[in-house]
Amino acid sequence: MQVFTPKNVARHTGSKYLGVLVAAKYTRELNSLPRDLKPMGEEKKLTTRSLEALTSGQIEFRLVGRRRRED
Repeated sequence: MQVFTPKNVARHTGSKYLGVLVAAKYTRELNSLPRDLKPMGEEKKLTTRSLEALTSGQIEFRLVGRRRRED
């Protein structure tokens, strides 16, 4: 079992909370891929693969501000 510490997750995102959010979003993206496009050589869970990608710096992301509602 591989362990990801909050420090490892925060290294590339600046915050452990943001790191978890980015990894979760990436996991959802991996899960939405068709089965034939998913790399089958790795038998790891999608969450493990997304945390590995995040801690190694392979995921690029940007923060988008919320749109304000006009009343």
